[in-house]
Amino acid sequence: MHYTTLYQSPLGDIFLACDDIGLTGLWFKGQKHFAAGLSSEHIFIENHEQLPILLTEVIRWLDIYFSGDTPDFTPSLHLSGTLFQLEIWEILLTISHGTTTTYGEIAKKLAKKHGLLSMSAQAVGNAVGRNPVSIIVPCHRVLGSNGKLTGYAGGIERKQALLMLEINTSLVF
Repeated sequence: MHYTTLYQSPLGDIFLACDDIGLTGLWFKGQKHFAAGLSSEHIFIENHEQLPILLTEVIRWLDIYFSGDTPDFTPSLHLSGTLFQLEIWEILLTISHGTTTTYGEIAKKLAKKHGLLSMSAQAVGNAVGRNPVSIIVPCHRVLGSNGKLTGYAGGIERKQALLMLEINTSLVF
């Protein structure tokens, strides 16, 4: 069974979903791929005092993050995707708070891991774009090869705001 709730962030409402294992989704309302993979049979919980502990932990993480601090824990995750997507999302989890990388760098890292000469940065970008747990699995920290802000399902403005929050905590919302 999935449990869902809304979190009111400074960048707009965030829809959260979890099952008994971990967080399965974190989407800005209306973003690309919104609620992809979420069962139509889920329990929406409006009162945050009645949330499962997993969602309570996610909200605590988000509160810390949006206050300008770096959370010192990662909530339990239950990511569902292809093997390739799961590998990409694991790499995203290694990108430190306040730093960035490129789709090309991730492609090189994965190609090296698999003993390949190269891998498509575009394929990496497609997997990054399907990340169901944005912010916590930090797809906003991935830039285009020329350092441009590209490809954020929640919108480029949000990607920029998230990066600015991490780089300059004086911009706390």
